[in-house]
Amino acid sequence: MTATAHSTRTALVTGATSGIGIAIAKRLAADGLTVVISGRSTERGTSVARELGPNGHFLRADLAQPDAADTLIEETLMLAGRLDVLVNNAAIDHIGPLLDVPASEIVQTFETNTFGAISCLQAAGRAMRDTGDGGAIINITSRLASIGVPTMSIYSASKGALLALTRAAAVELAPHNIRVNAVAPGMTNTPLYAEWVSNQDDPEGTMRRVADAIPLKRIADPGDVAAAVAYLASPDASYVTGVSIPVDGGYLAQ
Repeated sequence: MTATAHSTRTALVTGATSGIGIAIAKRLAADGLTVVISGRSTERGTSVARELGPNGHFLRADLAQPDAADTLIEETLMLAGRLDVLVNNAAIDHIGPLLDVPASEIVQTFETNTFGAISCLQAAGRAMRDTGDGGAIINITSRLASIGVPTMSIYSASKGALLALTRAAAVELAPHNIRVNAVAPGMTNTPLYAEWVSNQDDPEGTMRRVADAIPLKRIADPGDVAAAVAYLASPDASYVTGVSIPVDGGYLAQ
């Protein structure tokens, strides 16, 4: 299947079959981009692509697998004819006491959250460099890349590495007109959050405590995160690179 117009800017959003990824894909599609989404679930991915309309497409990819990123970028170029924006959103969660985390879980977390994102950045960056048109790469990190929270050390480390990569890559790729930025969501109202809350002894009390710890007194909506991504992906951000935008209601400012 070929995109309807190769002149339309194209974005690839990884891990876009649930939560924040869906919101990002829908926002970029609403902004007029051809949007290619990837994920491990063909059923969910096909459904989301259908919601995006005629310029929405799904490619199955498990970024923890060798060569998956190169294949994904190649298939995106074959499908849409170009690649202007990469949103590195694919990630898995990890919770566990640091001193007891098995090595296998550490590797699994980094394979998707860090190594997979690096591979996508490399493959997309090469494509953007070779066309001579440049592009925008947006890494979805987390507030946990900048703060410490018990039981979240491995996840934090995987996202902290991505934050450091963002800054270094922005400097290195600037001569190719490739902008690299990050968006760092705080607590966000996703299915994962809802599942976590429902497993607490006092779900309503937990939601109040979480909101009370945030200066704006509410958790983020996925659309809040998508709006920041849409800005960094747009020509309005043509002079913005190497930054991380916290979308956390002021949490990190405290």
